[in-house]
Amino acid sequence: MSTHVIAVDVGTSAVRAAALDADGRILAQTRIARASGLGGDTFDAEALDREVRAALAGVSGGPAPAALAVAAHIGTVAVDSGLRPVGPGSGWADSRGVPRLAALGGATLGRLLAAAGRPSPAGGALAGLLDTGPADRARVHAVLSPKDFLVARLTGRLTADTISAAYTLASDVRRRAWNVAVLRETGVDPALFPPQSEPASVVGTLTPEAAAATGLPAGLPVVSGGPDGSVGIGLLLGTAEDVVADVAGTTDVVGRLLAGPGDLPDGAVLNPSVLPGRFVAGGATGLTGGAVAHWRSLVGTVDEERLAAVPPGADGLVVLPSMTGARFPDWRPGARGGVLGQRPEHGAAHLLRAAQEAASFTVREALDRLDPTGALPVAFAGGSSRSAHVAQLRADVLDRPLLLSPQPDVTLLGAAALALLGSGGVTDLDALRSRLVGGLRRVDPDPARAARYAGLHARWRALRDAVDSAYGTSGPEDGR
Repeated sequence: MSTHVIAVDVGTSAVRAAALDADGRILAQTRIARASGLGGDTFDAEALDREVRAALAGVSGGPAPAALAVAAHIGTVAVDSGLRPVGPGSGWADSRGVPRLAALGGATLGRLLAAAGRPSPAGGALAGLLDTGPADRARVHAVLSPKDFLVARLTGRLTADTISAAYTLASDVRRRAWNVAVLRETGVDPALFPPQSEPASVVGTLTPEAAAATGLPAGLPVVSGGPDGSVGIGLLLGTAEDVVADVAGTTDVVGRLLAGPGDLPDGAVLNPSVLPGRFVAGGATGLTGGAVAHWRSLVGTVDEERLAAVPPGADGLVVLPSMTGARFPDWRPGARGGVLGQRPEHGAAHLLRAAQEAASFTVREALDRLDPTGALPVAFAGGSSRSAHVAQLRADVLDRPLLLSPQPDVTLLGAAALALLGSGGVTDLDALRSRLVGGLRRVDPDPARAARYAGLHARWRALRDAVDSAYGTSGPEDGR
């Protein structure tokens, strides 16, 4: 059997696919820019399917791979019995239906959230179903995550990995099973949710139709896969409980492996791990890197040296990044972004640096909730980890050692790890982390800058809270 696998990473702006061997060598890779909806709210699921197939065609050819795995952003795709989307897909920031969840009443909602391991009703498949009219709901055969939709299109099999299932709000995450009793209480048919599977389990094989479209062999084993941030965190953490992971992308997704599901920090999401029987506490922060990218698209590119030269505090300029609401740890769906303290001498470098500081402050809020001691180091990967000055900024703001991944694309590598585990060729996730990612480089905080940022973080929090209060968006109950 071949020792290489196919991995796919579906991000907000692009689809990437690669053929990798068990030592992490990339044999072929391709990137397809997404035209299927670039925001976090909705996307065209049919277009996404075409984009993924085009990406797979770009890495096909040569010896048959051992398995294929997909990691993708969270969201929902409702499909009919022919696997055709019923309406647009909803993305990670889609909060429609949250008022419907709130209307279930305190007792029902409380039981639902407790079983789902969620502190707040932040959307998901169940909210979407409750917000769907009877005529449209009658057309729905199944509700799937974007990744599970792609797996169904590739294999003809309906399944939901245990982590994606957790984001529906319809799962009892500790049992890794659908919460049938509460679903019936809400009037939603449990049969709309497909069987759950572990992220590294083989759930089907490539159909002849999908094989013809992609150039990959029919019968290729397809692994269940998982959400992008969770898959990256799974690879970064392995079995380690003495480190916190941060995968920086459009949002930062942070997580800490738990010894058991009972000791959940306040405000944290409880997810199944990519490892059977294990659990991760954490969650997505809301817009961080996406806010930096937004401002960069408006003011243009600024070279790294100019950004690094901006002093801590960006000469008084403050950015609030939560243009699409804040998630972990404070769950403020109505939070909105802002730029404060602007003066004529502030230029593009100040604005981008302030946005980078705001992203780091947001992540500090989440990490301090996961580890109040402040002692655990942070395994750092994702797009922002490519920049040396951003890595140092993160270490300074977090006031923790940063363990910098030499491979920033841990989501793609995490999908490859799941494919390798599913193929049976490798059984040890820690060994895979060492082979796929390599050694993590330590970046220590600068004591003087860390002390300066401690005060700046307190000021930033006060300004953020004041803006939230002025706009009436300070609580998790705000579902706008």
